[in-house]
Amino acid sequence: MSDHPAGFENDYLAEAATLLAHDEPFPGGAVVPPIYQTSLFTFANYSEMADTFAGRRHQPIYSRGDNPTVMEFEARVAALEGAEAARGFSSGMAAISATVLAFVGAGERMVVVRNCYGDAYRLFERLLPRLNIRVDYVDGSDPDAVAAALPGAKLLYLESPTSMMFELQDITQLARLAKEQGIITSIDNSWATPVFQKPISHGVDLVLHSASKYLGGHSDTVAGVVAGSAAHIRHINEQTYSYLGGKLSPFEAWLLLRGLRTLPLRLPHHMKSGLTIAERLKAHDHVERVNHPAYSNHPGKATLAGYAGLFSFEVTEDVDIPAFVDALKLFRIGVSWGGHESLVVPAKASLEQTPGLNSMARFGVSPRTIRFSVGLESVEDLWADVARAFDRAKR
Repeated sequence: MSDHPAGFENDYLAEAATLLAHDEPFPGGAVVPPIYQTSLFTFANYSEMADTFAGRRHQPIYSRGDNPTVMEFEARVAALEGAEAARGFSSGMAAISATVLAFVGAGERMVVVRNCYGDAYRLFERLLPRLNIRVDYVDGSDPDAVAAALPGAKLLYLESPTSMMFELQDITQLARLAKEQGIITSIDNSWATPVFQKPISHGVDLVLHSASKYLGGHSDTVAGVVAGSAAHIRHINEQTYSYLGGKLSPFEAWLLLRGLRTLPLRLPHHMKSGLTIAERLKAHDHVERVNHPAYSNHPGKATLAGYAGLFSFEVTEDVDIPAFVDALKLFRIGVSWGGHESLVVPAKASLEQTPGLNSMARFGVSPRTIRFSVGLESVEDLWADVARAFDRAKR
């Protein structure tokens, strides 16, 4: 794949474009889905209620369970991922928590790749031990290390690429290794989205997203979603979803549906601008390395059909990191990513968060690492911002 593709498109993009832009008519001829802003749904008679409760007919009952607007979002994500079903949540962490707790019980064990998302790590380290659930961390880029850790596990939890360091895994091989032992596989696919990676087609069972990121795309929604087989989603529904209460609201589902419309247009822009900034950083005198999947030789790169605009880099010791960050004007200082705006997160600050339960500290992320989320601004304006910040941050 060329780093700067002209008129870049892939099969996933082409498929997503029509899927997300075209709808069958909604009630009253509406061209966008209605927002069903209601807490409950009533029945015409006793038989309808009894049949619905018994599972003989389907109708939404209460919006902590099903809601038509939320169901429309879930159906779109399932179709994008090539899954049979999906379940929306109030946050990515709600989706992760409900999924993990649905498949791993007291006295059981799960295997997690290193450099996992910070709050997922805190869940695994703070809550799961109280439930007598053991978590083993492995280098996901090493299939032998994963294979050695798998026997007896209930769940393999992947991120490809991983948070902050953007390490890749060969998800096809790891899914096969897990399946041979009857182990469920899950992956956080927030970085690539279904436009650039479809894990289910490579044997992964469950695909998780922080929908707050690229799926929403406008930094105005906090949400999560998990997609997989109908049986696996039904298991999550029955075991954890309703009882943990992390339901997705109708209005946020509507915002997500709006954001999904432009996903196939936004992702190539993020990709091209991100690669431009990454390439220039690679050549910069004050940058030691750039952590970007485009520069990886790992076999896990084969499942990626494109690259997001999120990556990190490590600066030389003569760069004053606080001064560099403060000098940026277009890259705003803030967590999250995937919106229209460019953002910066310095590991130096993140390493001070939650001492003792910090994934960056646990996995040895250098304090000289800086993460960029490259937004939709002019790439030349963004680079001018970066170059100016370097000039002002020299010791």
